[in-house]
Amino acid sequence: MDVFGEGWDNHIEKIKNNWNQFVKDDDLVIVVGDISWAMQLPEALPDLMWLSDLKGTKLLIRGNHDYWWSSISKLRAVLPPTLNALQNDHFTWEEYYICGTRGWICPGEEGFDNEGDERIYLREVHRLGLSLESAASSGAGKIIAALHFPPFNRKNQPSGFTELLEQYNVEICVFGHIHDHGRDYIFQGARNGVRYRFAAADGIGFNPLRLV
Repeated sequence: MDVFGEGWDNHIEKIKNNWNQFVKDDDLVIVVGDISWAMQLPEALPDLMWLSDLKGTKLLIRGNHDYWWSSISKLRAVLPPTLNALQNDHFTWEEYYICGTRGWICPGEEGFDNEGDERIYLREVHRLGLSLESAASSGAGKIIAALHFPPFNRKNQPSGFTELLEQYNVEICVFGHIHDHGRDYIFQGARNGVRYRFAAADGIGFNPLRLV
């Protein structure tokens, strides 16, 4: 990631040091996507093992650059005990139910393609619905939703994602994806009962963001 400017200098050391100072072994850390530049799962294993060595239990969400993430069953088969992957289902941690999906750019965003983007957007809305329904059918109380993409456009307009978050009474929605000047448009705070938190690594100084 160093090729993306001075803000990423020594980011590997920063992430590792800050993580292990802040996170305890009995914490859960949600990693909201763009985990490895690898193209195939075997190539991504060194990055996954690096994450595994950090403190705490980790829950992974797929990002738009995680091309190595194709089959959830194949991924889960090779993950070490401290790594977990979320897709179309939920993950339980103490009193919390964590749901999520990759997400996509939302209608109303500049450059949104009413054919290609619309198809992926609707598919990802459906996947978030599957994840939330999985939690609800298990008796979920407190729900945290994790996405890679923000659940709204840069105008912060409602979307299929935000409708589902409100419908299922999600307490917190955490997301990443946005870098550089794009962070100026990101909404953070509470809206219609959901608290939105932005957690792209460079946007939070490579420090873990406490959600609860």
